Amino acid sequence: MKLKIIEESLNQFERQGFSATSIQQIMEATGATKGTFYYHFNSKEQLLMDFHTDYIDDLHDRLFIKLAPLSSPIEKLRAVVELLILDIQTNGQQARVYFREMRHLSPDHAELIKEKRKQFRNVIELIIEQGIAEKEFRRELNPRLTSYALLGMTNWSYQWFDVDGTMSLSELADTYTTLLLQGMMQTEE
Repeated sequence: MKLKIIEESLNQFERQGFSATSIQQIMEATGATKGTFYYHFNSKEQLLMDFHTDYIDDLHDRLFIKLAPLSSPIEKLRAVVELLILDIQTNGQQARVYFREMRHLSPDHAELIKEKRKQFRNVIELIIEQGIAEKEFRRELNPRLTSYALLGMTNWSYQWFDVDGTMSLSELADTYTTLLLQGMMQTEE
């Protein structure tokens, strides 16, 4: 029942937002009672926090699995972009709720999620620093700014990209990777 509550809450949060969704609406849609909800969650905000934690932890795990066999910074950066873009198909709804509804977390919970997001960004920053050190990327790049640019570009795709549209997810990932790398690769001197 816990998974059913989470699934229905995601549907409701995506459709009408966290604030406009009541526990009663979620429970009516699942056919369960409020007692069932409170058996699994202390509050609606705790449900949102659990969701945020699970989402970012899963993304971290998948990132490290994808990066483990790779050594080249170019390959690693391409893997990050592919992970984030291809995630739209399998976790698009969760990502939209994750990015849009974080503002409803309590300050303490929001700080924990921000720290996890920072850890994810730091991995990208380290890849860029490695690429600069190995002369695959331009030495004048700002790794932090570049990591924010990569995340901004890929994360916003959850809001507009249509998986049933004319461009495939792989084409989008390739486009983003090309855009990033052609602006970052070391030129011959």
